Amino acid sequence: MSRINDFIKFNLNETTRKSIAEYLWIGGSGMDLRSKARTLPEPVTDPAKLPLWNFDGSSTDQAPGDDSEVILRPQAIFRDPFRGGSNILVMCDTYTPAGDPIPTNKRFSADKIFNHPDVAAEEPWFGIEQEYTLLQKDTKWPLGWPVGGFPGPQGPYYCGVGADKSFGRDIVDAHYKACLYAGINISGINGEVMPAQWEFQVGPATGISAGDQLWVARYILERITEIAGVVLSFDPKPIPGDWNGAGAHTNYSTKSMRNDGGIDVIRKAIEKLGLRHEQHIAAYGEGNDRRLTGRHETADINSFSWGVANRGASIRVGRDTEKAGKGYFEDRRPASNMDPYVVTSMIAETTILWKP
Repeated sequence: MSRINDFIKFNLNETTRKSIAEYLWIGGSGMDLRSKARTLPEPVTDPAKLPLWNFDGSSTDQAPGDDSEVILRPQAIFRDPFRGGSNILVMCDTYTPAGDPIPTNKRFSADKIFNHPDVAAEEPWFGIEQEYTLLQKDTKWPLGWPVGGFPGPQGPYYCGVGADKSFGRDIVDAHYKACLYAGINISGINGEVMPAQWEFQVGPATGISAGDQLWVARYILERITEIAGVVLSFDPKPIPGDWNGAGAHTNYSTKSMRNDGGIDVIRKAIEKLGLRHEQHIAAYGEGNDRRLTGRHETADINSFSWGVANRGASIRVGRDTEKAGKGYFEDRRPASNMDPYVVTSMIAETTILWKP
């Protein structure tokens, strides 16, 4: 294995102008990430200068076998933390050969919302708190848990330190640094309430870039857990019972909310979100009903609420925002397996464009 690593670490810049582009896309389930690589004649930093590509959509549940070609259109470039050098990761979205977005391409409609003049003028910022769980490969049981058994009850694990409280920190730190190297605006990490559950935060990011950055951060995490021989789960309630679920709390502000008097804009936005609660819940991730029970720092899925510093509410306003009279709020409803393109664009659409 050490000899293989010698080849992986080759610095191509010493011998060739060519570089490697890893094209990433979202598969047919809406959560499975796929990728494949191609050689470029020279380094590229502008996605518009990258060639279109294609893949067999019948093998990803995105096209029938008799018309299986799906087109990959490059949308965002990140440095490749695995190959280094001038090699890149390329976030793509997916189209038919005729140029129409396929049904699983949620980026296309999100981009239209973010490019609406009224939305663009508000410069929407997002900060997404991505929770996830690390599982043992052979048993699919949380990392560090006794096989078929349970650790001690929740309490010592949140931001905990020590071999009996923190499981998988090497993976978490590797992911943290890899995201910074890639150019993702990852703003922090922490251990979560359930042991083997962790969180990383991406943002602030403006508009469509929040979705691009979160998807690529997920891809990097999938690759690192692959190397470590650990299974990554975005299940919103991986362990039933008295254990916290996993969410993707989405922090949000607009220019009007960040300006003086923004607290009134925040209140009006929250009121609009409450009026469309059912529509948002339907788009906020599969299996969220197992997580949003009114327990374990969640609001009940069937009701909408908001409050200052209340982690049991649908929407939380921070005390710093209340004190300043401007700032941001946190939508605590999205599940860990949500699509950030869907969630961020829906929040922007409801709070800026939608007229009750």
